Amino acid sequence: MHLRKRTLALLLVLALFVGSASTYGFLQFRANGLPLAGKDASFIGSDQKEFAKLNETLRILRSGYFQKVDEQKLIDGAISGMIQALEDPYTSYMDKETADQFHMSLSSSFEGIGAEIKSENGLITVQSPIKGSPAEKAGLRPNDQIRKVNGQVLDGMDLNQAVLLIRGKKGTEANLEITRAGSSDVMHVTIIRDEIPRETVNAEYLNDGIGKIQITDFGENTAKRFEEELKKFELKGLKGLLIDLRGNPGGYLEAVSEISNLLIPNKEIIVQVEYRNGQKEIFRSKLEKSKYPIVTLIDGGSASASEIMAAALKESGGYPLVGEKSFGKGTVQQSKEYSDGSNLKFTMAKWLTPKGNWIHKKGIEPDYPVSLPAYYKVTALNPQTALKREMNGTAVKTLQEMLIGVGLVPGRQDGYFSTQTEEAVKTFQRMNGLSATGIVEGQTTVKLMDAIREKMKTNDVQLEKAISVLRSMMK
Repeated sequence: MHLRKRTLALLLVLALFVGSASTYGFLQFRANGLPLAGKDASFIGSDQKEFAKLNETLRILRSGYFQKVDEQKLIDGAISGMIQALEDPYTSYMDKETADQFHMSLSSSFEGIGAEIKSENGLITVQSPIKGSPAEKAGLRPNDQIRKVNGQVLDGMDLNQAVLLIRGKKGTEANLEITRAGSSDVMHVTIIRDEIPRETVNAEYLNDGIGKIQITDFGENTAKRFEEELKKFELKGLKGLLIDLRGNPGGYLEAVSEISNLLIPNKEIIVQVEYRNGQKEIFRSKLEKSKYPIVTLIDGGSASASEIMAAALKESGGYPLVGEKSFGKGTVQQSKEYSDGSNLKFTMAKWLTPKGNWIHKKGIEPDYPVSLPAYYKVTALNPQTALKREMNGTAVKTLQEMLIGVGLVPGRQDGYFSTQTEEAVKTFQRMNGLSATGIVEGQTTVKLMDAIREKMKTNDVQLEKAISVLRSMMK
């Protein structure tokens, strides 16, 4: 069926935009006839048997607690408790302040560190840093666990509350304590918050008639921007298209549908949404015929709406995927805004790929698996912390991976600062006009991280593979 704009939002919620304190990485579309939390959902004043215990508890606390209680806080707490009992990380309740930030996430920019996060097993976990953001520059990577921010412990904290602590005004510091999968060491990362622009489409016309479009998320203007860039490519004689969905946490279904209408041929299925009664809502492309071959890049940061697009391109378009397995987010959430400005999101359906596959917690496997080198995933080193011979730990291991990334030989990669690691550091320092002390701190740290970032720009093996596959399809 065709997409229709209506009043009630359905969400595929993945994560929160750190810095905006707003729900992000969701898939939104409109639907009729769905059950809403309204008057019947409130236990206050209700005579229904199932609410008797809640009402009695409220009366006891209102009259018998040794201090005057904030009834609204108790009500919010009761709602939050019900949600926690579901043990569903994608169902949540937001008070007015957090809900306001939710709506702010759809604006053209926001202030923060620039990363999407999720709650996983009670830990606040990075889903994906935003391209060019302070979080990306600091070396945060998917699955990093944020344990503290400015001394505040986040373990077990509600996701919305955690985001409110991590976000902040431009120019302020977010001092994070990070743990990384496979290591018990705590890393300390200081990030200066900044304004994060919401440009979601980045286009580049490559050689041999190849156009590359990166979609960082599916926002309000993404489909329009994508079509604009695609038309520019076509005027230049586009012969093959690369779509980069790596690190894309999701967004509006409207955007996914409109873009897919330009890409998925033969009016094939884009996505199926299945409700608990078994009823399915099917969205189809409007495109008659394919125009050129397409190759899509995905990774573990590709989730929700971006997985819908990747699955449609693969299953309905017959176009290959290159990179790493996607995140695996296949449920749908409905959003209900209350009269006081608070907001409830609850899982009420699941989405299926065109062929009826449910990728939840499984992800989508690429047709051409390609992993990035280790230095793509390192955390930033602190320029104020000196690393030198005989030291041992995660920071030294990160240093060694960086040295390998810039073409030097540290001798080992186990986190022990050996004599050979020191010699590699001295070589790097001499190459960059620095005093060859063999100690990594200050300008040595800054220049090494700059060199790694530059290396990542020029040595994208996943992109190189995608271009190779696309060229073979163009012949």
